[in-house]
Amino acid sequence: MDKTIRIRILDQEYIIKSPEQEERVLEIARFVDARFRNIQEHADGLSERKTAILAAFHIASEYFQVKEERDGLVRRIENRVRAISSQIDSAIG
Repeated sequence: MDKTIRIRILDQEYIIKSPEQEERVLEIARFVDARFRNIQEHADGLSERKTAILAAFHIASEYFQVKEERDGLVRRIENRVRAISSQIDSAIG
């Protein structure tokens, strides 16, 4: 069931409905807020809209990098499992 949770991003309050635990939503809000603030510190004069777009782009870029790393780990684990399974089959075969 969705819970109503109040968050703050760039000193603006938002009400979020989410099935996630409240602490998780607050953690995400703190992460997004930190990203916005970091971009604002390094790019003077950007509108909130452009700040939001840049933050979304950076977050998406990190997501895809982590996803690629995870996919590579999954492939390596699957290959290792197949190799071990083959060794077991050979040993008992």
